[in-house]
Amino acid sequence: MDRIELSKKKFEELFGQHTGPLAETDPDLQEMLNRFIFGEVFYQGDLSDKLRELITIVVLTTNQTLEQLQAHVFAALNIGVSPVEIKEAIYQCAPYLGFPKTLNAINRTNEVFKAANISLPVEGQKTVTEKTRFDDGLKVQKSIFGEIIDKMHEMAPKNQKHIQNYLSAFCFGDIYTRGTLDLKNRELLTLCILSALGGCESQVKSHVNGNLSVGNDKNTMLTAVTQCLPYMGFPRTLNALACINEVIQENK
Repeated sequence: MDRIELSKKKFEELFGQHTGPLAETDPDLQEMLNRFIFGEVFYQGDLSDKLRELITIVVLTTNQTLEQLQAHVFAALNIGVSPVEIKEAIYQCAPYLGFPKTLNAINRTNEVFKAANISLPVEGQKTVTEKTRFDDGLKVQKSIFGEIIDKMHEMAPKNQKHIQNYLSAFCFGDIYTRGTLDLKNRELLTLCILSALGGCESQVKSHVNGNLSVGNDKNTMLTAVTQCLPYMGFPRTLNALACINEVIQENK
């Protein structure tokens, strides 16, 4: 099939018989969108459509493009992504975007869930306690980034040690230890969130190494960033690709 046929097939799988929001007012733009996103990008690389939709959801959350987020929450449900998986992908955004933007996305997602008669709250995925969250988070953090984490804690100035503690306890303790999404998927989603956020090249490079350590190879990361492209644009995509290529040199 050519990209026209592929886009029609993929769009229907995701959204059903809808024609797209711009079909009547801006048909040329709708055509470009459909054929590029659903006829090309969705077929680049080997990621599952479920993971592609989770990537799309976190990028739309990052961008706060909430109307489109709701459409892709619907699409994710339509292809079998569970409500818990969708919630966990959005929760993964909190340490990087802050709570207000995460809450905006959760509120819009809950509207879709209610319209679909999905009971709320969804099943909780917490695995840590107040006593274990720091130690469990530190363990996960070191499993991804190695012993350098101990040095980061040791070398932090006294008046900034609380930030390193928050990073271990909140980002990696409260978030990364949660159920449903495994470490490989959480790290890949984090790479996409940071790439879409922009201005985070140092953190993007750190998480390229993090992805390697949990088993995501370069092609997986390239495919994930490609999936982000239609939603975050070429400049941030090219910046992310430069970070990946700096960490993992291309074979000459």
